[in-house]
Amino acid sequence: MVPPTPAWAAPPARAAPPVSTLGGPPRFLARWRATHPCGDLPASDLVKARPRCIGGPMTESVIETSSPGVAARLPRRALVCVRDPEAAELWGPVFGDQDVDALDADLTRQYPGRPHGECITVAGRVTDRQGIPVRRQLVEIWQANASGRYAHQADHGPGPLDPHFTGVGRCLTDDQGQYRFTTVKPGAYPWRKDFNAWRPAHIHFSLFGTAFTQRAVTQMYFPGDPLLAHDPFFQAVTDARARARLVATYDHELSVPGRTLGYRWDIVLDGPAATRRETNW
Repeated sequence: MVPPTPAWAAPPARAAPPVSTLGGPPRFLARWRATHPCGDLPASDLVKARPRCIGGPMTESVIETSSPGVAARLPRRALVCVRDPEAAELWGPVFGDQDVDALDADLTRQYPGRPHGECITVAGRVTDRQGIPVRRQLVEIWQANASGRYAHQADHGPGPLDPHFTGVGRCLTDDQGQYRFTTVKPGAYPWRKDFNAWRPAHIHFSLFGTAFTQRAVTQMYFPGDPLLAHDPFFQAVTDARARARLVATYDHELSVPGRTLGYRWDIVLDGPAATRRETNW
C-alpha cells in the first residue's frame, strides 16, 4: 500500500495531457510535470522544488532548533530537537498515486541525456522470515548521484547536480519476490558529523510488505568500501552478521555487457534474519 501524499505535496487537480515516456522521465515524473505548478522547471532546477513538490530523502545531519518536544536520534547520540515535527516521518520521495510503470525502475532513462557515473544493476529477492517470496509489493529507492549529491534543497554538498538524474525510482516485486533497478553507483559525500566525516556509497530502500510489521526503510551498501569502517550508521549495527547483510555482493551474471555492473542484495522483512531497518540503528 502506497502511503497518502501529504497535502503540501499534492498537485492541483486538473487533467494531465498525454506525455510520452520513451527516452524521457518515467510516467510518475512526467505526470507530475504536467499537473504541478513546479512542473515546468528544467531538470537542473528540480532541486529547488523537490521538497515542496515531490519530496526527497531525509538528511543524516542533525538540525538544531529551540522548538520543545520534538526530537530525533542519531545512533549512539543524545536526543536533539528538529525543526519540523513531520520530518522524522518523511522517509523518502513522494511519488503520488500514479500506477507503477516499468520505466520507473530505470533511473538512467528519466531524461534524454545519460546521467554521469558508473551504471549499475541492483537486483534481489524480498522474502519473509520463512523464505517465502513477498509478491507484488512496492519497492522504492532514492540515492545521491555519482558525485555524492542528492537532488534535494537541503543538500548543499560540494558535488555538482546531474540534470539527467533525479535519484528516485520504484518497482513492484514479481511472483518470485524479485526486484530490479538500473541506476548509477552513488558517490560518497561529506557530512557534518565531525571533521572529515564521509558517508559511504549507499542506496535507500523503502519496502511495503504484506503486513504493517513488514514495513521497512533501510540502506544498501557496496562491497569493499573503505568508508564502512568509519560510518557511524553502519557501525551502529553491532551484530557482524546483520552488518554483512546490509552489503550487496557483486554478481557477474547480473551485469549487462557493455552497460552495467551487477549487484545482488536480498532483503528479509521480518524474523531473526530480518534486514536491519533504519529505526533499529
